[in-house]
Amino acid sequence: MSEQHESAPETVNLEDLSEELQQVIKYEQVPVEMHGMLVSVHEVSEASVREAWDELPASAQNVLDNFEQFHALVSLSQSYAGVDFLSQYQDAKIEDLDDKQAEDYKAQLLDQVLFNCVKDLCKQLKKARLKPPMKKEFRDIFAK
Repeated sequence: MSEQHESAPETVNLEDLSEELQQVIKYEQVPVEMHGMLVSVHEVSEASVREAWDELPASAQNVLDNFEQFHALVSLSQSYAGVDFLSQYQDAKIEDLDDKQAEDYKAQLLDQVLFNCVKDLCKQLKKARLKPPMKKEFRDIFAK
């Protein structure tokens, strides 16, 4: 007899997360099913996100209170983009490539999608410096 195990979504205790990530989850009403993925993305992306943050002009950084807010927003964006990407390309067959090449190609595409999330948020912060309503939108997410 073989047992089948359905993989239940990992339960995430929001209280174990950074305050900024909690605020993003609550404000954006992130579905519980995505919490595990969001936390994973948040954990693995810190170094590259920090690099992007450090390259932003101080005036763009000042739209938010700190790096942790930026990191939480990037993690959310990357999680949704990752889900969209995987749902579109999971079973896609790429002609003229063997399985390994196809997986490598999909990994490259996913990396580019995730990189574009960081790049897009950086652009939004730069725009928000000059647009008070946009700046307010960012700040509202983290209002206590």
